[in-house]
Amino acid sequence: MNTNFSLLSLVNLAIFTDIFFYGLIVPVLPFALSAQAGVPEDDVQYWVSILLAAYSASLFVGSPISGIYADHTSSRRWPLLLGLLALAGSTFLLAFGNSIGLFVLGRVLQGLSAAVVWSVGCALLVDTMGSSVGVAMGYVNISMSIALLLAPVIGGVVYNKAGYLAVYYVCFGVVGLDIVLRLVMIEKKVARQWIREPETGSSRNNAEKTSPTITPSDEPLGNSAVIPNTQTPETTSIGEAGHRDDHGNASKVDREKHRGRPVLALLKSSRLLAALYGIFVESGILIGFDAVLALFVRRLFGWNSTAVAVLFLALFLPGFIAPLAGWLSDKYGAKWPSFAGFVATIPVLISLRFVTENTIQHKVLLAFLLALAGFTLPFSMTPLMAEISYVIEAKEDESPGIFGTKGVYGLAYGLFNMAFALGGIIGPIWAGYVVESAGWGTLTWNFGLWSASAAVVVFIWGANKPQTPAVDDVPPEST
Repeated sequence: MNTNFSLLSLVNLAIFTDIFFYGLIVPVLPFALSAQAGVPEDDVQYWVSILLAAYSASLFVGSPISGIYADHTSSRRWPLLLGLLALAGSTFLLAFGNSIGLFVLGRVLQGLSAAVVWSVGCALLVDTMGSSVGVAMGYVNISMSIALLLAPVIGGVVYNKAGYLAVYYVCFGVVGLDIVLRLVMIEKKVARQWIREPETGSSRNNAEKTSPTITPSDEPLGNSAVIPNTQTPETTSIGEAGHRDDHGNASKVDREKHRGRPVLALLKSSRLLAALYGIFVESGILIGFDAVLALFVRRLFGWNSTAVAVLFLALFLPGFIAPLAGWLSDKYGAKWPSFAGFVATIPVLISLRFVTENTIQHKVLLAFLLALAGFTLPFSMTPLMAEISYVIEAKEDESPGIFGTKGVYGLAYGLFNMAFALGGIIGPIWAGYVVESAGWGTLTWNFGLWSASAAVVVFIWGANKPQTPAVDDVPPEST
């Protein structure tokens, strides 16, 4: 349990650092583009959207590479450190850059860092948290919320009081602390040895997570989900016969067909595709608001960066409810919590169109609606993050060994990152274009329709309960 807590804390700190840096410059970026890079005021909205999209494009490209690497290495400390070095490089470029080209390069490096942190970090959490993966993802969302809560406020206040460079001095301090803690991070294979002892025989779920570290000599004692290729035909036929009534020969054929092609096996799951679409929509809405909200209140209310930063408190403070959403998904499945979250978000997004005047009533209305969105959005996102691991477990139950001995959790969360990044590319560009061409009110019902489409997809293809093993824990060869 102590090992679980240590790894959970370290992964959440890594995610906090990544998101903290992302959120630190959101309220500052519109002002910095004019002051540091000399961007004309009329072009600020355009370049804010481009910089957010550059981050997401880099995240999109780097995520599958990071995920595949995470699945084929026993040490996840070093990729996390490489991601942190990329973040340090990004911090340097954004702090001292004086051209739009350097700003774009800094955001690209930041996206690569996020790709490593999320793919490797989420895979490490699934490795160690077992059946509590939903709750673990809830704490990931809390890390995000704390970072997004603190970073804009700190960024805005520091920028106003001490200037642009001081904002990045804060970031360098956080990055330095994270470097030290990642250097002392417990290796994955060591953590598994500690976790396996007290949990031996407790659940097939945890045994599956430990299978990549099993040596060939230990395999007969391992979990039946990992069937060595050296079996004799007779042994294989007995194993398949044990599941003939449930799966027949299709299980073996499917396993052989997709061996070495885990992406294809994963993408054939409608559940996974539904989860990825929901994540895409969630990301597009959140990052889309990042692209336009600061500039919107600056123009409508005349607010400075500090006031903009405080406004983000209303959006991210309710995110502390995320572990409850994760617990509900662990207990009942991802479908209903996520569906309810998307449905509840629709009227909130559309109601934002009524914020149109520089009055105290409209300022209060904006803060109230953002707080409601901050409460509903974690119920959309957290269950879908856990659903990715549920899908893998379900496929392993249907076709034991389909993903081989290495597993695909890193790759699966790389796909999660890609969906999140795609939303991050389309969301800010679409939001910026709609606001500039059709206005704030049009954007709000556009985002409302996005949320409605995600609710429909999750309702049709989501699963009522996570497909956790129950009766079929007996290995095939013993039936």
